[in-house]
Amino acid sequence: MTVTTAVPGPALLFTRTRVSGSDERVFVAKLAVLAVLTAAGVALALRPEPLLVALGVVLLAAMYTHAVELQHQCLHHSAFRNSLPHRLVGVPLGLPLLVVYSHYRLRHLQHHRFLGTPQDTEFFGFDTRKPITAPGLLRGLLDYPRLGSVGLDVVRSATGRWSYQYGAVSPTMRRKIVTEHLILGAVVLAAVGLALAGYGQYPLRLWVLPLLLAVPMHFLVELPEHLLCETDTTDVLRNTRSIRGSWLSTWYTNGNNLHIEHHAAMTVPINQLPGRHEETRLYATNVERSYADFYRLLWRELRRHRQQVAAGRQASSDRTASTV
Repeated sequence: MTVTTAVPGPALLFTRTRVSGSDERVFVAKLAVLAVLTAAGVALALRPEPLLVALGVVLLAAMYTHAVELQHQCLHHSAFRNSLPHRLVGVPLGLPLLVVYSHYRLRHLQHHRFLGTPQDTEFFGFDTRKPITAPGLLRGLLDYPRLGSVGLDVVRSATGRWSYQYGAVSPTMRRKIVTEHLILGAVVLAAVGLALAGYGQYPLRLWVLPLLLAVPMHFLVELPEHLLCETDTTDVLRNTRSIRGSWLSTWYTNGNNLHIEHHAAMTVPINQLPGRHEETRLYATNVERSYADFYRLLWRELRRHRQQVAAGRQASSDRTASTV
């Protein structure tokens, strides 16, 4: 007689839950912390002392990056009990980093639906399915061309020529995306107007310089999500990475470090994800203790790739020499 033993699986990881009043209060508290730290960054950036200005710019860049992680929770409608506040809060959260809320939401939800397939449409440009090279990572780190493409989308929206290139989009969603691009355009024009009126130090210190620094900051936060994971499977336990991290990294990334937990049940409020990490450690393939561990892993992969390229060149050179 053969006895079959059931293999246990995750009991909580894929369970969906609704946003509670407590979850909503946690998110509002995060918004309050963001507001306080951003105000501190503004105060420092407007000081006359160069060192304090630099500290303020760095703090603002960090908060603009953090704001996009809070916006990410709004995309999934997992911050508030009602749907309306998500857009009202989500739109301004993305403005400093030139992230248009409804456009991000449309593409990001497709990313969740098609992760592990050729139809994956992650919003930010670095393609984790391509070979890992130092030039490729550097282009992702300094992805300033994205800012220019957003500017072009603002112009297309203003002239009625904006279109979605990754499939069909409903008229309602298109109106939302166009409207939000126009809002961003109005903010940019206001900043340009300040500069032309002789107050250029304000947009320069409070937006332009922090934005230039926030682009690589945001890249470093997003990079571990799927890099060096299996790219040809839809199994979230194999195509996504979680990083246990510290309370600080969990707060700063707004739980983005617990990315397997998020992909397993994307509408679960972020503050509930740490309680699911133990199951992730038991069943998932790509789990790191810290961001430092991930970047050490990335460094080893870069070295391995360079060695493979060098060996290939040497082999090619040897073959050429042998035929001469």
